[in-house]
Amino acid sequence: MADGIESDAELMLRVKNGDLDAFECLVEKYKQPVINLIFRTVRDLDEAEDLAQNVFIQVFKAAGRYEASAKFTTWLFTIARNMSLNEIRRRSRHPAESLDHSDLETEDQPVRQHPDKTALAAPDRMLRSELEQKVEEAIMELPETQRTALLLCREEELSYEEIAKVLDCSLSATKSIIHRGREVLKQKLKPYLQSGSWKSSTESQTH
Repeated sequence: MADGIESDAELMLRVKNGDLDAFECLVEKYKQPVINLIFRTVRDLDEAEDLAQNVFIQVFKAAGRYEASAKFTTWLFTIARNMSLNEIRRRSRHPAESLDHSDLETEDQPVRQHPDKTALAAPDRMLRSELEQKVEEAIMELPETQRTALLLCREEELSYEEIAKVLDCSLSATKSIIHRGREVLKQKLKPYLQSGSWKSSTESQTH
């Protein structure tokens, strides 16, 4: 996710000195990944967007304590995960205040941008789209820790060490969590592996 101009740490050091333009760069760069991560937990797009805004407010407020030795994305996704879990705990204490969003339609999910696949033949595009939907559904059914670990690994490309910091657990436990998550996904998606195309696509999705 490097922007090719300044590293996240450099931008945060500018934010630390009150540079709002640097802060805006970080918001634009990571707004969608943060919304995506939060949405997978709270399952409410409006709530995910509101919480993402709060995440960046907290980042700005805490900028004075930021040290360049800390990787920005690890810090950012830790804040996002904690806010997501706090929201789930709040809902459990006040269920009447929360709507049931477990049956949200898939088109309401935040969409990540992907490389242009228009060169694929139409049947291949349909197959890929259907597979991605099945993978997304399977990921949403995972326990929160497994889901978060896989998303940070698969979508944000964080290292196991960085994911361990976000999850606040040991490196060995993180590797075990990711392994179990992948195995669960394979089992859930096994009924759909009817052709080589499905199989090869699934392997690229889950690794």
